[in-house]
Amino acid sequence: MLFIGEETPSRFELLSMVKKHSNLLGKTTVDEQDASDVEIDGQFWHDVFDFYFVRGKESRGRQDDDLIFFVRKWRGHGFNGNDEGVAPYFVRRWTPELDKLVGERLSMVDWRRSFYLNMIAHTSYSVTVAICSHHVLRNHQAGQDTPLSAIYKVVKTVYASPSRVNFHLDSKKEVETTPAYPDICFAIDDFDSTFDAVVLTDTDHCYCVLLNALDGAAFPSEKDSNDSISSNKLPLRVDTNSMKTKNSKLTLFSGFVSYQMVRDAYDAGSSRFGSLLSIGHSSGKTDRLYMKGPGGRGEVEVAVSGVADQSKQDSGPFSPVISKRGFGLGSIVRKAASVASVAAKHAYAAAAATSTSDEEMIPLKCCLMSITLPWEHIAYDLLFKGSPPVNL
Repeated sequence: MLFIGEETPSRFELLSMVKKHSNLLGKTTVDEQDASDVEIDGQFWHDVFDFYFVRGKESRGRQDDDLIFFVRKWRGHGFNGNDEGVAPYFVRRWTPELDKLVGERLSMVDWRRSFYLNMIAHTSYSVTVAICSHHVLRNHQAGQDTPLSAIYKVVKTVYASPSRVNFHLDSKKEVETTPAYPDICFAIDDFDSTFDAVVLTDTDHCYCVLLNALDGAAFPSEKDSNDSISSNKLPLRVDTNSMKTKNSKLTLFSGFVSYQMVRDAYDAGSSRFGSLLSIGHSSGKTDRLYMKGPGGRGEVEVAVSGVADQSKQDSGPFSPVISKRGFGLGSIVRKAASVASVAAKHAYAAAAATSTSDEEMIPLKCCLMSITLPWEHIAYDLLFKGSPPVNL
């Protein structure tokens, strides 16, 4: 057991120790020279897990932190003998005693991977989807003094999960959830309504996606460390210069594609553009586009649809249904359709005004469905990434 005879360590102190013993992150093979004895010691990770996520429950601020994830031990290239139908992890609700929480599965748990998974799952995130000028982006990348600003953007809170949500585009209410681990998925359940106004209407437009980590388990406060220790002697040696505070922000994913690339994929249907993006047609009018992150790291799933030219659409028949308050159902539907029609007409007007080629300019609505990243990339960035966040 760690820290016998010492005060209970704070998250700030524990994370400092974890950083010192995280040399294996991102490595597919274990080199004994790279790994310390502590890093491959299951008891060490069991105790750190216990202090961080079980005994320290009172210091956590998020309401959904009562879910604790446990990763099963690897055997060869799979989990627990590659049993089909067995998820690589299992979930329990918080209780004050870790060993009772896990029960007879205690020996099945990979405590090191379980610690990192919970650190990721109990951290707060936001996604920013923006329409930017391709010209401005290129100048910004080239180091010119061009501020990076969005033409339009939507910021949405998202949650990290070891499960993947597969949306059926022909019936948005039907979803299928499957294990994604060792990948981590950030899904947007209401993608169709959240990003309804994200429409590319200019050949200079780019579709940009950012994923930021903001708060939570990966950002313990140094103040909590000072408050938890009654004596001047700390049980751990803490490098305060290397630690992050609660107000930090890290960009874990950033990428963009131009209008033309989205259009080419949309027109081509099932095709590939190197390793950048691909698209698969569904049976409905919306297509599923996959955008790879820089260097092939991570994947973004986007529902792409062409905005119909409402000037050529029939508004439909009048509904005779009348409510007690005098509002016709048909009237309500037509009002909603009218709002959508106006937005679509504006999109087509903007597209027509900026089109410089003989090819018809089609406004493309892009609704972000999910972002997927390998857990080790996320864990490494949460612990060690020092570059400033991307701001839009």
